[in-house]
Amino acid sequence: MQNKESGLLAFYAPDGIEAGLDEAGRGCLAGPVVAAAVILPKDFYHPLLTDSKKLTAKQRETLVEVIKTNAIDYAIAEVDHAKIDEINIYKASVLAMHRAVDRLKIRPNHLLVDGNRFIEYPFISHTCMVKGDSKFFSIAAASILAKTYRDHWMKEAALQFPGYGWERNAGYPTIEHRKAVLSLGPTSIHRKTFRVEIKEKA
Repeated sequence: MQNKESGLLAFYAPDGIEAGLDEAGRGCLAGPVVAAAVILPKDFYHPLLTDSKKLTAKQRETLVEVIKTNAIDYAIAEVDHAKIDEINIYKASVLAMHRAVDRLKIRPNHLLVDGNRFIEYPFISHTCMVKGDSKFFSIAAASILAKTYRDHWMKEAALQFPGYGWERNAGYPTIEHRKAVLSLGPTSIHRKTFRVEIKEKA
């Protein structure tokens, strides 16, 4: 059922328990990739809830409490930089989502996954949904939990590793961050398999 105001759908599978999955930090140069799994009531609605990238930090923080209060169940998990380097970022993103499902107290019988690829979770069916965080409430909720958790993680890391601007860029490859890596060198939590370069304007 689609909400006319938000444009988002309450669910994909009409029967059973469905969990929305999404990750944050896939394109970052440092820190973990974080995933969340969220099971919402099938009649859940909130006018502000949508893709985390379309919201301000303040809006996301407000929605975290809304999601945690209203969710039937939710879980957050991470995969660190070393594992990302070991198995690659795609497999690490999927592993983080699998770990989030592992941590759910209520076992879903269907997973609604943001994106176009996923490695099957044992004995649970799944559906991949491109731009799912702007189509389904459960995926949007997962994107918000994952992003806010990771943003907080990187702000804490910025206190230990100043100079990279993580309190502002959350580890993404901004010009500030890339210049810092080239001048200060990588930290112990940088992903060694990610390329860092500065392209000068012609």
